[in-house]
Amino acid sequence: MLTERQLFLMRLLVNDYVVSAEPVGSRSISKRDDVHFSPATIRNELADLEEMGYLEKTHLSSGRVPSEKGYRFYVDHLLSPEMLSDDEMDSIRNEYQKKFSETEELIRITAKVLSEFTNYTAIMLGPELLEMKLKHIQMVKLSQTQGVLIIVTDTGHVENRVVSFPETIRAEDIEKIVNILNDKLKMVPLFNLQSRLNDELASVLRANIRDYKKVMALLNNSFAINDPEQIFYSGKNNILSQPEFQDVEKIISLLNVLEGKEIVRELMNMPTRGLHIRIGRENKLNGFEECSLITTTYSVGSEHLGTVAVIGPKRMAYPRVVTLIDLVSKLLTENLNKQER
Repeated sequence: MLTERQLFLMRLLVNDYVVSAEPVGSRSISKRDDVHFSPATIRNELADLEEMGYLEKTHLSSGRVPSEKGYRFYVDHLLSPEMLSDDEMDSIRNEYQKKFSETEELIRITAKVLSEFTNYTAIMLGPELLEMKLKHIQMVKLSQTQGVLIIVTDTGHVENRVVSFPETIRAEDIEKIVNILNDKLKMVPLFNLQSRLNDELASVLRANIRDYKKVMALLNNSFAINDPEQIFYSGKNNILSQPEFQDVEKIISLLNVLEGKEIVRELMNMPTRGLHIRIGRENKLNGFEECSLITTTYSVGSEHLGTVAVIGPKRMAYPRVVTLIDLVSKLLTENLNKQER
């Protein structure tokens, strides 16, 4: 159990290190107006905190920095959310006053706000494509045998699929296909497109379209969803500007993590809803040892839609990020629920 003085010094040291990125010494602490202990007392207390594993030295003659154990203690026992300024609150709320017709717009704005106001990297897991519904389909012929099939969902998400047309297909055939699909599949969930196509539209297409089998193969391939969950990034390079990531090997390792969609999904997969903070090696991921991850969830009604996350160094401004991520997830949820009404 830490004493009140140790708790005070622990909070102060973490906060100072977050700002300066430099080891904190007892002498610099003793010069603060809000500290009334002698340098010797401070030195002894910091030595005790180091012996208990909450602090560590980067080298023998340096000041001290928080250890992972120290950060965890700070987050669990000493963290108080930071109050945002009136200007910051107004600026953030103004972003959500705009009219949004599509879910993706809201998600992208949220990622942008988080990255700009934290100066870290924001990642959003969007609604799964499988849960989205078809709004409309377009087909654009680029050459005699090549074209693009465009799928637009009710959330505003757009999927472009390159397709190979049968050589015998004509412009009027493409128009017929598009009209049939839009008439019969509008507002059908994407996960159900293939089954509806094969069970209900096969006979209609057979009666109206030449090279029916090739067209069915084309549509089945286009309706397949191999990567169902969307990932949105903002401020990807922000974290690389932090002092902890000036080493080339660390940069490469971190970028490999951020570029791997499966890794990011696993990283952001928390056992329960709500706010979670994982520090350094708690993330159990090579290349992520110097990072912390703060996540929370957003939803429509009682239905969980996705995850909001901020990635920064272990020397993260936890009080500020916790305040911001909680605020924007609530604003995002409010706006999504408005869209549903």
